Formats: sequence, C-alpha cells, structure tokens
Amino acid sequence: MPEIRPFRGVRYDLARVGDLSKVVAPPYDVIGPDLQRKLYDDSPHNVIRLELGRDEPGDDDRTNRYSRAAKLLKDWRREGVLADESHPSLYVYHQTFEVEGKVHTRKGFMARVRLEPFGQGKIYPHEETMSGPKADRLKLYEATGFNLSPVFGLYPDPGNGALTAVEAGIRDRTPLTVTDHLGVENRLWPVSDVEVLSAVQGLMAEKPVFIADGHHRYETAVRYRDLRAEAGELTGPDDPANFCLMMLVSMSDPGLQILPTHRLASGYPGLTAQKLAELLSPEFDLEDFGEGPSGCRACWQEMELDGSQNLIGFGTVADGRWTLARLRSDATMDALVPEHSPDWRSLGVSILQELVYKKLLSGLGFPERTYVHLIDEVLAAVDSRSCDLACLVPPAGMEHVEAIASNLEKMPPKSTYFYPKLLTGLVLNPIR
Repeated sequence: MPEIRPFRGVRYDLARVGDLSKVVAPPYDVIGPDLQRKLYDDSPHNVIRLELGRDEPGDDDRTNRYSRAAKLLKDWRREGVLADESHPSLYVYHQTFEVEGKVHTRKGFMARVRLEPFGQGKIYPHEETMSGPKADRLKLYEATGFNLSPVFGLYPDPGNGALTAVEAGIRDRTPLTVTDHLGVENRLWPVSDVEVLSAVQGLMAEKPVFIADGHHRYETAVRYRDLRAEAGELTGPDDPANFCLMMLVSMSDPGLQILPTHRLASGYPGLTAQKLAELLSPEFDLEDFGEGPSGCRACWQEMELDGSQNLIGFGTVADGRWTLARLRSDATMDALVPEHSPDWRSLGVSILQELVYKKLLSGLGFPERTYVHLIDEVLAAVDSRSCDLACLVPPAGMEHVEAIASNLEKMPPKSTYFYPKLLTGLVLNPIR
C-alpha cells in the first residue's frame, strides 16, 4: 500500500521575503506569458524563476532555464531566503475559495509518498499524459534535485479520520496565510508532533491513492527515481528519490470540488439548432431551452438538478439557441467503444467525444476545441462568437474517478478539473 512519510520541507523565510503572496505561484501548466511576467515582477525571489523560468537569448544545453533554476535554488538556500524545516513534518493545507457564488474550504495535508509505477501498486492515474511536459519536468528535477510543486492525490476515507488525526497537531496554532491571484485563501501549518505523525501514517497505510492532478509530475518522479537507480545513485529504500511531494485530500472532504469542463467547438460554421436536432435525434431526446444567456442558464440548471451523465447542453452560436440532449440508450456507446468499461462509456465527456463528435457530427468534420469551466465563460465565448457550438457537460464525480481509475482505465482528456490548483512555493521537497 502507498507509504507516506513526514519530511523536512524547504520553505521561504518570511523575514527575508516579506509578503508570501509575492513569492508563490500556480503550477507551471496553468501559467501563461502574461502571468509569468507578472510573477517575475512581483519579487526577485518568486518561485516562478524555479518552476517556469524564462528562456533567454543564447541558451544552450549547458546554460538555460533549468541551470538558472538550479543556481538560484542553491543561492537562495545559502542566503537564507529558503530554509530547511527544523523537524520532519506533515503540512496541513486549507484552501478557501468561491465557485458560482458559494464558498468552500478544501482540507488536506502534504507528505512524501513512496513512488509506485502505475499498475504495480495502489496509486492510480485517471488521465492520459503527454511526453512533452514529462521531458520538461525531468530536466528540472535533474537540475534542481527538488519537487517544487505537489502532486494532488485523493484517498477514500468516509469518516475523514486521517485529516482529523493530523489536524490534532494544529490546535491553537497560527497558520501561514496567503491569498493568491485568484482570491483563494491558502493556509499552511507544519505538524511535527511524533505521536500525531505516527497516527496519521497508520491510518493512511491501507488506503489507495488516486491522482487528481499532477500526473506528469508523478510519472516524472518515477522516471527520475529509476534513472538514479540505474546509475547506482540511490542510497537505499529511504533515499528521497523514492518519494514525491503529494497533497492528500479525502474523497469525502466537503470542500472537494470537481468543476465541469465545457467544450467550445469551432469548425461548424452556420450550424443551427434545427440542423443540430436533425443530426442528434437518432440517439437523443431533445428539449429546446430558448435563446441567449437565459436559455443557457436554464439548460445548465436543468442539468445540475438532474445530476445525470447522459445529459449534454448545446448552444448553437449561429442562431443563439440552447438545446438539452438526453441520451436515449446505452446501446450505441456499448457498440462504439466496447473496449471500455460501462463506467467509462457512461461519462458525459465520453458520450460527447465518441458519439456526438466522432459519429453524429462527423459529416461536419472534427472540431477544434477550447475548454472553460464556468457558465459566464461559456456565455462570453458565445457572445464574442469565438466558437460555433458550445457544449455543456456534467462534471465527473468522485465515484467516476475511483471506479474508472481502479479499473486501470483513463478518462478522456479534460474530464476533470479540481479547483482550485495547489500553490507552488509553500513547501519544496528535496529529492536528492
């Protein structure tokens, strides 16, 4: 079973950097050029310079953003900007945030987790990965010898016993608090009480872990470990390269939010609700929800109230109308993708990808898609006519993630969006 360990994290010294909000950053995969520039401007010690440094003219195999990150990390530790924790610790981490007018607090803790290749233990992925991001992260791991940002892991714990146990170590203690660029309040407490640490390790010993976010980082950590082993550089089973930094959240945590990932499809110019209905009617029962923003919100409200995965909302930009489509039968999906499990075939994103795009709308071509998570973002895209067909899909639930991952399957890309992202820079984990 996955093994968790406390560790001596490396953290910013507030006496040296001042405002912690000026030195943390989101994970690398959600940082665009404008945000990268802002984070660079926020502080000469912002973790962006390690996590996603700038490319510079004249960069080559020896001098590049990875080598600069390694030098900065070494300098900051020597200067005391970054300091090692006094004792091995777990790190309780709360994030308070707002989604669609409701406030939530997600609670978990960060630990080292012993690495297991997917399919060979009790750590499960749920999404596909790509080679490019893994190659990038491996260069950074090799240059710096650090996990700079945590993998996000989920574990079954209906009574939230592990969180209760670790939070016994933060009673009456003041957290480090930082509000990020999206307004999310992040609070962190190190926990070093030996009895608390031992209790949490015991409670976690028999629990599987499902990767929610950070698949590329996890697979890269396994690759880094394997390369160290091949080179004869591992010092034994306790070598830090055998572990990765992970945020662990109970699947039963009330603040755990999976946002839907709506699709904005281009490549269907002139598509109207009438034409769409003709194409979808062989497989779907259809209901018209009217025009404009009110039609979109009414359609989405019906989907939320129903809670089923077999509902998809469609907004045809050419005429501004909104249509709700309900899959009539599972038979066609069973025939289209028999290699997948019934759980996979029943997902709204699977139905949209395999049945709608690839079969029913195939005569119109395969669309280019962008992805958003909030209804206001959908409406903005429709209003600007930056897509031809807006597709509202229901969010996957934790039960879908657990069932599909446990079956060693992976969901279609962009199936889940766990909000908010975990901050980079609160705790760094040495892996060398």
